[in-house]
Amino acid sequence: MQVRQGLCPLLLIVTLPLFAQSASAPATSSSVSTRVADLPMVMVSGVQPGPGLWKVSKGDHVMWVLGTLSPLPRDMQWQSQEVAQVIAASQQVLLAPAVRLEAKVGFFGKLFLLPSAYGARKNDDGRSLQDVLPPQVYARWQVLKQKYIGRDRGVERWRPLFASEELYHKALKANGLSRSGGIQASIDGLAKQHGVAEVPVEYRVVIEHPREAIKAFRQAAPHDTTCFIRTLDSVEHDMPEMTARANAWAIGDLQALRELPDSDRRDACVAAVTGAGFAQTLGLDDVPARLRATWLAAARKALATNAQTFALLPMDGLLDQDGYLATLRAEGYQVDAPE
Repeated sequence: MQVRQGLCPLLLIVTLPLFAQSASAPATSSSVSTRVADLPMVMVSGVQPGPGLWKVSKGDHVMWVLGTLSPLPRDMQWQSQEVAQVIAASQQVLLAPAVRLEAKVGFFGKLFLLPSAYGARKNDDGRSLQDVLPPQVYARWQVLKQKYIGRDRGVERWRPLFASEELYHKALKANGLSRSGGIQASIDGLAKQHGVAEVPVEYRVVIEHPREAIKAFRQAAPHDTTCFIRTLDSVEHDMPEMTARANAWAIGDLQALRELPDSDRRDACVAAVTGAGFAQTLGLDDVPARLRATWLAAARKALATNAQTFALLPMDGLLDQDGYLATLRAEGYQVDAPE
């Protein structure tokens, strides 16, 4: 799931990349994880085609769907002739489901919110991570911070939720991975080149009282620890599997993507946000379900209106037995996986 930022600099926007790619189903076999962990992490590079496209159709109306993944190989150059041809012949490009936050404040109101928004990234009362984390968890953090972040002292004052995101980002970079692989930028370029309209698929959240939202977010700090611990686990142990999944996407190996386990880090971190009391007030308590409903409604409309549509979805939404395309299949649409 992509995340598109709204109109205000609320700290909540900083947390939303946690929704950027939903976790897939658990691994089908523990032996897969063990086997991958024993392999050297050799990253795919150069020009790569990525996976084939799923076909969703009803009558003579068709939608071609590309499954996206995060992270991807940093030095990969994605180039898909199939995608270029499909976009050129489509009437619309349906973007991946995204959350859009908007605040009911004017320009000067946004400026006044900036200090409190950025301040909420830090722990209350000037406390450090050492003050708010269990000693054994902080000891693990120190080892990984030294390895991937270095001597940055500022991050020690951040809330665990934000500190863990910084660590995760640095660890991906150090291991030759990229959050996006430049896929969206390539899609944007193809749509512009062929004059095809891109259609955002957004679950829109309007924040009526931004200052109160920031205050409530600060009070939800205890929920951060679970996300922080799971991120440490992921950085310590999941990099071989992440690399293998990234490589499998790059070369279009769908069988490997079905077999390789995905980290449950995002589930833990999304729960840290959506499980807090303030999330229900803002309409963020059930984001995955709301995004799913929003995309499915847009897909049905596109299939009814356009002769051909190109669409983006997270890979797990295509592979999971109860994913997005499974829902369309149950509704009577013809769904065909790539050969």
